[in-house]
Amino acid sequence: MRLVMVGWGSLARRTITLLQERNAQVDLVAIGLREGANRAAVPGTRVLIGAEALERGLADLVVEAAGATAVEPWGQAAFAAGADFAPISVSALADEATRDRLTAAADLANRRLLIPNGAIGGIDILRAAALLPLTRVEHIVTKPPAAWKGTPAERMVDLDSVRTPHEFMVASARVAAATFPQNGNATVTTALAGIGLDRTLVRLVVDPTVTANRHTLRIEGAAGTYEICLSNRAMATNPKSSEMTALSLVTLIEREAGSFRA
Repeated sequence: MRLVMVGWGSLARRTITLLQERNAQVDLVAIGLREGANRAAVPGTRVLIGAEALERGLADLVVEAAGATAVEPWGQAAFAAGADFAPISVSALADEATRDRLTAAADLANRRLLIPNGAIGGIDILRAAALLPLTRVEHIVTKPPAAWKGTPAERMVDLDSVRTPHEFMVASARVAAATFPQNGNATVTTALAGIGLDRTLVRLVVDPTVTANRHTLRIEGAAGTYEICLSNRAMATNPKSSEMTALSLVTLIEREAGSFRA
């Protein structure tokens, strides 16, 4: 399978490294970057500057790992070029207009908008439970102080002095994603799979006693009551991201490249 990776940060590099270590049947044909991006760390692979450089027939799958602002231009370019598109910055899809334009473009091109699970699990259960009425979906994100550095959390709580778990935001998935776009990807994925952005409740917690990034889903509905807890090791090169985020991308890419999908 011919792959274009958009972005070359820690997540993109880790994903490609894992694919190479696993001898995946994937050919990295190009890396997409924005104008003025540093190419120093880019390997000997073709570089596409801007989404408009994506040619028709170049790729089977375009994966975005460059931030929310890259989602729509690269998604539109992927569909126009005859490729499927998988954005890891799912928070961009919290905007209905963006989501509608991308899904319309995918339908027109007969291609697919693929949503990775990212750092969370249990999405299959949530999607299934949503076929019957859901009454409540709650997503709790708990991370150590270092993982909240460089985010709006610094204005809400003193990350350097917190000594016990502290819940610093309770909001809808829509508000949480708008306030914390980097940390909002998982909560938007939950919302889109369940009862929507406005009814999904998000709780953000800083906890100096944990070393992993934790996600807890609490689901209530006609099908039953479920609680799914995950404790993800942070990526060594980026404490804001979980290793599971890269692993979920690898899983998606390998499934699309293979002939058998479990």
